[in-house]
Parts: sequence; structure tokens; C-alpha cells
Amino acid sequence: MFGAQSKTDLALELQAQFPILRPSIHSRRANLTVKFQDIYGFTVEGNVDDVNVLNEVREKVKQQGRVWWALEASKGANWYLQPQVSSISEVIVLKSSLRFSALANSITLKKLIRKGIPPVLRPKVWFSLSGAAKKKSTVPESYYNDLTKAVDGKVTPATRQIDHDLPRTFPGHPWLDTPEGHAALRRVLVGYSFRDSDVGYCQGLNYVAALLLLVMKTEEDAFWMLAVLLENVLVNDCYTNNLSGCHVEQRVFKDLLAKKCPRIAAHLEALEFDVSLVATEWFLCLFSKSLPSETTLRVWDVLFYEGTKVIFHVGLAMFKMKEDELLLTHQFPSHLITSHASSSLSMEESDLVPDIDRKRRSFLFGLP
Repeated sequence: MFGAQSKTDLALELQAQFPILRPSIHSRRANLTVKFQDIYGFTVEGNVDDVNVLNEVREKVKQQGRVWWALEASKGANWYLQPQVSSISEVIVLKSSLRFSALANSITLKKLIRKGIPPVLRPKVWFSLSGAAKKKSTVPESYYNDLTKAVDGKVTPATRQIDHDLPRTFPGHPWLDTPEGHAALRRVLVGYSFRDSDVGYCQGLNYVAALLLLVMKTEEDAFWMLAVLLENVLVNDCYTNNLSGCHVEQRVFKDLLAKKCPRIAAHLEALEFDVSLVATEWFLCLFSKSLPSETTLRVWDVLFYEGTKVIFHVGLAMFKMKEDELLLTHQFPSHLITSHASSSLSMEESDLVPDIDRKRRSFLFGLP
């Protein structure tokens, strides 16, 4: 039958009959793996489409930065420190007193923060708006240095656990996973363990403090951000020995999941899967182990301004994003919701990015 045809002609005919055998340019590009470092030094791995999305995100960030700089030029460098509005009653007071500029600033600031604080402005905006600057001002200027010197060489259960966790905190990071990085992180964690003996040290704080160090640049500022986070932003007892505050938040989160995502909640209940097996890490590590760093810090932008409700919102959003996959599964792999919970935030061990469509990838990379 094929005797009169050359091998070349036969190959062309078969390809025409079975076009699926010819990979498209797009599919070949999608299968290309690309590795690069994000702006905080973490290794990100994804395909070409992922890189394009991330480049788009970074362009949005640049545009957002220009808005912040324009506001600083027109209203002053610390325009966001003017009186802020936190309740309806304050709105009424502001309107009655004609303090429209403060009201306008509050509305503008909330919108800007939800779109992301430019990385270069993040340290000073966080430090001011979170209350860390105010907290630091209540103690002598030498407080942090005196504290670290006073506790140097002391051994407690907390310091022993900290020393155990240091090499497991984002291994492979070009600065955190060095003697210098370990020493800086240790001073922050040990210092706080003596500042608040009720908390001492809880696993999960190492990831939070490490990311704070990368953002804030100095140990002292990272220490005060950790202090304001644990003492003012989050609910009480999240990191105490019995984790009572975290257990309360898990019950609240389960109730919210049942209300906002009833199909998912019912499906997980039928599988006898406890949501806290996934969500506890989110609440203790504040997503620092579960999302790319640039996304995590977008979450923290809002967390430091609007409070702990943000954690619930993001957790629900991630369940909602993965609703279709969750409803089809009869075994519950945690990576269907977020990246693999590894000892590193590096995307190298995560199947999160290649696994989801462009719209969802854009959320995970922090696209407004």
C-alpha cells in the first residue's frame, strides 16, 4: 500500500493525519524550565509563561511606585502618617470638622497598600504604619543593643530550639543561609525570646523573622517589626506554648470556610480531612513558607495596616482558587492549595506555578 511513497512523504502524511503529534511552539515554550532569583534572593522556578507573568507584575509594581513618588512630591515624604480613619464614627467626625484631607489620605492609602507598597518604600512604610516606630520610641535608644549583649551566651530551651532551626530556615538563600545571616537571625529571635518569656520561641517565628530581616535591612528594625507583629497586630497567644490563640483562629477559619466555600467545606468533611493540617502553617508562618516571597510581602503590606483579618481573606482565596481541583480529588494533597510545605521557600520544590492557569498565577505573583 505504501510501496510507492518515500519515507519522507509517509512521515508528512502521518503528521497531517495526527497533528497532535507535532508539539506547538507554545507547548514547547511552556515546557521550558527557567530559574532565576527574585528581588529578595529566593530562587524561583517556572516556565516561560510564568516568567512573562512575573515581568508583567514587576512592571505593575514600577507603575505603582511612580504613584507613591508622585504623592510624596505633592504631599510630603510622610504624607501617609497624617491622621488615618479606622471606623465609621471617625469618618463622621472628619466630615463634620471639614478635615477632608485626612479622610482622602486614608482612602488613598488603603487603596495603594492593597495594590502593593513599592519594595524600596516598604521598610519605612511598614515601620511607621504598623506601630513599630511608636513602640521603639517608648524605650531607650540603646534598648536592642543592650538586650542582645545582656543575653549573649545564655542558654535556655528557646535558644536551643533556635539554634536547631537556624540552618533549616530557607536553606540555600544567598544571605540567610550563611554564618552572617544565621547570626543576625539568631540575635533577633533570642532577643525577642527574652523580651517576652510567655512567647519565648515558637517554630514558625524563624521564617517570619528571616523575611523581616530581608525587608527591613537592619536587625533592630526587624526586631521591632517582630515585636509589633506579636504584641499588637496578631491575636494574643498565637505563639505561646499551647498555641491557644492559633487554635481559636483555626476554629474561626473553619467556620468561615463553611460559610464562604460551602462546597469545599462539605467535601473536605466527607473526606474527614482537617483543614488545620494545612492552615496552621499559614497562620504561624504568615504564608512565608507557602507562597513566593513577593506574594507573601504583598499580603504583609495589608496585614501590617489592616490587621489579622487579612490572613483569613488570603486563606479563603487560596481555597476558592483551587475549588475545582479540590472537589475532584478523593485524597487531599496540600499542593492543590499552595506550594509544597518544604523547609525552603524556594520554588524549586514546588509544583505550584506550573500547575495553575495564568489568571491564578498572576494572583500568586501579586498582580493587582
